[in-house]
Amino acid sequence: MDHSTPNLPSRDFDLTRDFYAGIGFVEVFRNHDWLILNRGQIVLEFFPHPTLDPAQSWFSCCLRLDDVDGFFSECKAAGIPETTTGHPRVHAPSATPHVYMGALLDPDGSLLRFIRN
Repeated sequence: MDHSTPNLPSRDFDLTRDFYAGIGFVEVFRNHDWLILNRGQIVLEFFPHPTLDPAQSWFSCCLRLDDVDGFFSECKAAGIPETTTGHPRVHAPSATPHVYMGALLDPDGSLLRFIRN
């Protein structure tokens, strides 16, 4: 089966792992220059970027999910604030003419759009 895995920056692998663990991701690989987290069929890979300014980050990816509302609820339950500024934060899903989508900004400023399959 074909698949892709987004490569995102991490200022600190421990902080990245701990943040994503709160929403169900598990560390499956790690060495000094690569971190891989899984949540079911979703795979996120991280490279070190210790000098990244989260406010200047332009990294992003899309998570295609069957249960967008459930994922949003898990983010909220993990204590990720629903706000319009700062990192991390989560934005509630909403409908547009073509897509039902929410958004998560991680502590490093990466934007993860979560989109209904």
